Amino acid sequence: MKQTPEYDAIQHQMEPGIITLDGFLGTDKRHLVDILASDDVKVHQLKVTHQAIASRMQYFRDAGLDGLGQFITVDGHFEVCVDSVRGKLPSPFGGPGMYEKVNTTVRNLSLEREITYTDLHIHFVGDHGFYEGAGSPFRIEPADLVAVLEVKGDDD
Repeated sequence: MKQTPEYDAIQHQMEPGIITLDGFLGTDKRHLVDILASDDVKVHQLKVTHQAIASRMQYFRDAGLDGLGQFITVDGHFEVCVDSVRGKLPSPFGGPGMYEKVNTTVRNLSLEREITYTDLHIHFVGDHGFYEGAGSPFRIEPADLVAVLEVKGDDD
């Protein structure tokens, strides 16, 4: 896939200080389309889809809302806490609406691992297959999401 002027504009929006202080690319110097392609390969190797990952992220986000900022047990071996911070963020990809500054932390007690993500991450993953650039302080590795959230794959 070739980097188009549209992707150049999106990548510019992801730079530090445009939408967020740290931006979304970290130390990754690749073109945005190359970042997306690399993560797409990783997700394909895991035998899942970006949409399946985002759906599972949304599931825990919605389930955790009942805890009002406290960890609650979900499905027996997960603890989920959803915290809201005032404000909203636009997506650098454009599109309708703004995304609430909501953090979801999921602890998988069976694996003794946890992961934290935002509403914007759910949008990034589900709609764009974007997990942030390498070196970004908020990058989430697809394999970590699949493992911790127990995302079911094509073979399950």
